[in-house]
Amino acid sequence: MTSAVFRKGRRTALRAIAAATLWLLAAPGTPSWALDALVKKETFVLPSYTTVGGAPLRDVKVGWEAYGTLNADKSNAILITHFFSGSSHAAGKYKESDTAPGYWDAIIGPGKPLDTDKYYIISSDTLVNLNANDPNVVTTGPASISPDTGKSYGPSFPIVTIRDFVNVQKALLDSLGITRLHAVMGPSMGALQAYEWATGYPEVVQRVVPVIGAGEADGWLVAWLDAWGSPIRLDPNFNGGNYYGGTPPKQGLAQALKIVTLSANAYPWANTTFGRKWAEPGKDPALALDNRYAIEAKLDEIAAARANLADANHFLYLVKANQIFAAGGDVGLKRIKAPVLIISSDEDILFHPGAIQRTADEIRKGGARVEQVKIGGGRGHLNGIANIQEASEAISRFLAQ
Repeated sequence: MTSAVFRKGRRTALRAIAAATLWLLAAPGTPSWALDALVKKETFVLPSYTTVGGAPLRDVKVGWEAYGTLNADKSNAILITHFFSGSSHAAGKYKESDTAPGYWDAIIGPGKPLDTDKYYIISSDTLVNLNANDPNVVTTGPASISPDTGKSYGPSFPIVTIRDFVNVQKALLDSLGITRLHAVMGPSMGALQAYEWATGYPEVVQRVVPVIGAGEADGWLVAWLDAWGSPIRLDPNFNGGNYYGGTPPKQGLAQALKIVTLSANAYPWANTTFGRKWAEPGKDPALALDNRYAIEAKLDEIAAARANLADANHFLYLVKANQIFAAGGDVGLKRIKAPVLIISSDEDILFHPGAIQRTADEIRKGGARVEQVKIGGGRGHLNGIANIQEASEAISRFLAQ
């Protein structure tokens, strides 16, 4: 076997592991595959872009995919914006043998709330997408090669914001001739992008569906995000972000992803799935420091698989983009004019109920109509992915209004 074939096989295996472990975390069972056709990944190239902070970038690339058909007057488009560790892959499969479909496959497809017989569903990778080493992800970020130097940007890459993610998506839609969105919706960091769309481009957005996300990062979320990123900075291979061409800080990245996984979940999942089971028969955790519980071992296994496809600098850039997020700037959420359907979970410890309610109240102050729907499922923050089908009726009704 040649080294090239080996590497290709290894990347395929890693993608399968990552997909399988994501669904272990995100769903009590594999959902039905809603789409009939295989999904094709496309690439959008923006020759030049200036960030919100004023930094120029050249040759900006993001991947995107779509489900359904754009109608003649291009009025049936719904934009899906993805979560922190997600990608554009919201539904369907790239090939028949894929372990799992996209993360919101349960609500996207013929006859589903996001009915592909009616709507054109489009989703794109963000800038600094976490999964920079996944061949199915296209993104520009610190791991990308700078056209000016021929080397990876590393920490010289400019700080980017949620608004930058949205601006690049806007350029993608412009290239397709889409000037109005029937709706924009997404979970977690995707909800942040939905709020930013509604405040930044109110003339484009007709409906907004933020799922498990608030209109700004409060102190609680800022602190959690800092905790997520801390293991990366402590990894001796991090080297201030200058690790390209050397040994990447994979151990720190894996521990960061472990914290993400746990904080996005809830205790019913941990206790029902693992409880106090031992990781290995005969190795009582009470008898040796190296003897572990099953949940410890599984979290490490999941995190290590995900770290193989991720990039540590991209993780930290996403942390920063989320920390500094406040939709609408000085005017805030009162800029929103489109009707809003907020879907949240009271089990969520990241975007807690108080932050969600404060968001709804601020939007109402601007005069926009707000509906609120609560979902459960015992998965905490991940209810917005694992149990989104609980809001199916509300989503269908809202999109039809």
